[in-house]
Amino acid sequence: MKDLSPSDLKAILHSKRANLYYLEYCRVMQKDGRVLYLTEAEKENLYYNIPIANTTVILLGNGTSITQAAMRMLSQAGVLVGFCGGGGTPLYMANEIEHAIEWMTPQSEYRPTEYLQGWMSFWFDDQQRLAAAKQFQTARLEYIKTVWTKDRDLKADGFNIEDSLIEKAFSTFNKRTTLASKPSELLLTEAQLTKVLYKFAANNTSQDNFKRQHKSTKQNNIGKANDFLNHGNYLAYGLAATTLWVLGIPHGFAVMHGKSRRGALVFDIADLIKDALVLPWAFICAKENATEQEFRQQILQAFTDHKALDFMFNQVKTVALQGKAEEECNTAEGESQ
Repeated sequence: MKDLSPSDLKAILHSKRANLYYLEYCRVMQKDGRVLYLTEAEKENLYYNIPIANTTVILLGNGTSITQAAMRMLSQAGVLVGFCGGGGTPLYMANEIEHAIEWMTPQSEYRPTEYLQGWMSFWFDDQQRLAAAKQFQTARLEYIKTVWTKDRDLKADGFNIEDSLIEKAFSTFNKRTTLASKPSELLLTEAQLTKVLYKFAANNTSQDNFKRQHKSTKQNNIGKANDFLNHGNYLAYGLAATTLWVLGIPHGFAVMHGKSRRGALVFDIADLIKDALVLPWAFICAKENATEQEFRQQILQAFTDHKALDFMFNQVKTVALQGKAEEECNTAEGESQ
């Protein structure tokens, strides 16, 4: 069989890719024109193929190493690589810091220019930047409604947008978002909605004493819910970082999380999907006493089922270009590959 180069494998747009990998205790390498990861079994070494043409992000956790040849192929295929600890934290190095992960982005000077130029056309104006932030917040709420309405598994666990508490929270969110006059007010409104959703999810999954902690003890289901929230959020950051890298928009040009905060735009974009997908599944998997790997598989499947990456791309494109034809956007994205 003839070996294929990474440049032959890039027919899949980033926004349509399905895979995001978290690897630990293995070695990532290039072999026969493919990127593999090697694990040590009791009696033999096992090789597993990574389909780089259909992959957005690889997170390398504890006990991992990667060869230069593998990094070259991943770069050519436009795959972001992140070095992190177990479950995505703590931070080990300081280069393009996005929360507790070091992102290594492929070096490409041939990404599209229109998205960055469109972003810059409004970013320096406070009111236009605020309007963009409001667009993201509105899209975030609509995504929650769409996902929770369509997903039967979430419905079965009580995640129903027709609940009176949720309806009231959504109504308040809409009103305060519309009236907000500065980003700090949007952040407060966002925090208040998420707090209500935490309480709602905790009640649905019999975790009434839940308190959000970014460093949990892992002693009970409440600790697990916190761990899963952290883990799922890091995966969402990976998708957000991929979206911005492909579209050529630097992470520092945030619209809500602060102009001076490192990687702030990644947080803005990740917030589009976190409450809709990561939050409910973190609580459900904690209730079911799932393992970290089981939760990861569940959340990645949810990302795929509800086209989370596609949604992120579309929202960023819409804000950057203010409604230009989708055909133009997909053409430009394809050219970047």
